[in-house]
Amino acid sequence: MRVRPLALVAAALAVLAAAPPAGRPLGIGDTLFPQLGNPGYDVTAYDLTFRYPGRNDTPMQADTKITARATDTLERFNLDFTRGAVRSLTVDGEPAAFSTAGEDLVVRPAHTVERGATFRIDVRHTSEPARGEGAGWVRTADGLAMANQADAAHRVFPCNDHPSDKALFTFRIDAPAGYTVVANGLPAGEPSNGRWTYRSPHPMATELAQISVGRSAVLTGEGPHGLPLRHVVPAADRERLRAAVDLTAGHLEWMEERVGRYPFETYGVLAADAGIGYALETQTLSLFDRGLLARASDGSYEASVMVHELAHQWFGDSVSPRRWTDLWLNEGHATWYEALYADDKGQEDLEERMAAAYRQSDAWRAQGGPPAAIKSPGKGKLGIFRPNVYDGSALVLYALRQEIGDDAFQRLERQWVTRYAGRTAGTADFTALASEVAGRDLTAFLRPWLYDTRTPPMPGHPGWRSGA
Repeated sequence: MRVRPLALVAAALAVLAAAPPAGRPLGIGDTLFPQLGNPGYDVTAYDLTFRYPGRNDTPMQADTKITARATDTLERFNLDFTRGAVRSLTVDGEPAAFSTAGEDLVVRPAHTVERGATFRIDVRHTSEPARGEGAGWVRTADGLAMANQADAAHRVFPCNDHPSDKALFTFRIDAPAGYTVVANGLPAGEPSNGRWTYRSPHPMATELAQISVGRSAVLTGEGPHGLPLRHVVPAADRERLRAAVDLTAGHLEWMEERVGRYPFETYGVLAADAGIGYALETQTLSLFDRGLLARASDGSYEASVMVHELAHQWFGDSVSPRRWTDLWLNEGHATWYEALYADDKGQEDLEERMAAAYRQSDAWRAQGGPPAAIKSPGKGKLGIFRPNVYDGSALVLYALRQEIGDDAFQRLERQWVTRYAGRTAGTADFTALASEVAGRDLTAFLRPWLYDTRTPPMPGHPGWRSGA
């Protein structure tokens, strides 16, 4: 046990004994998640430490270190955080007063943080693997994994929980002997004294963070250009899932032929024995339900889902949405390449799938809103993930290809993931780039496809009817 100097303990008690800072939940103005994200600063790096006790139903001791740059003068600021107990909080090494407001921590540092200054926050807290949708942590049969999309990262660690504020990540996880830990990015050396360390050298949104703790096997391989591949599966399923994960190298080659070089330092799939029934594009290590991977074979529906999550590494992970209403750019593109792959493998004809989506499009827009103006999710984080942002948004891309031709469309796709790599971008950016590539203003064409409650006529298919 490390003993803190008495003077520092006294200072901490003096701050905590003071009246907590009055405050309220803040946000950055996202219409779908109005209290996510916080104004006044930009996070540049997270350094996260979790101490896994060997049980996945027990709160973990954790330490979140945040490096940020102040974009305003800050006498106080908010962090997104809930479902954990805060033991202490310092700003630039000095104890700070804090209180809760909704799902925010309101922080009053000992000294005002001047605009333009880089400052550091250290929060010692618990992280609680609760059950249920939107918990952040997913309890697996032998440990934990993360599923933070869309608004659950702040239920795992204090953060600026919005994809518009991407940052570098370092993960340090302590686990008992017999457990394997894998996280986003690459390992920073070998495990030492039960501690596993990973670093992600590319900026990442909080919703894409991933840590797997379990009695796992790590299957390695090589992708295009010598890209290191690593797949995390339950140790007992090593052979059962090998054929499925080995599809990944071919999927990478297929995607690179269409959109260019893979944007990160590694890739792989994480098979969770949790009965979750879904997949998630966590950066460099996509999360899959174990049963879904077990059914995957070349040309199967499950293989198309693997391509969907891989496509997200370009569309959604490297190029992240500026606001959650830009979600159609993530899911529409991932669904588009999923559908192209299924068509290429002879599983499902692309045009037939798009025609079926067109018939449903008016109903989807009525239920969930147009692709770029989706309705508020209400309760439950998965409320925004409706058909209008999947096949309904892929239909927008199909219409655009019909309008500008395949050659221009392919140039647009490559330029999109190159120009905005490692950054955030929104619907207006996509419209502007599409117009640039096409050599004409496409605003009037794309606006009704993205925002109207009725589906526009499909170029090249005058006989298609929505609602028929």
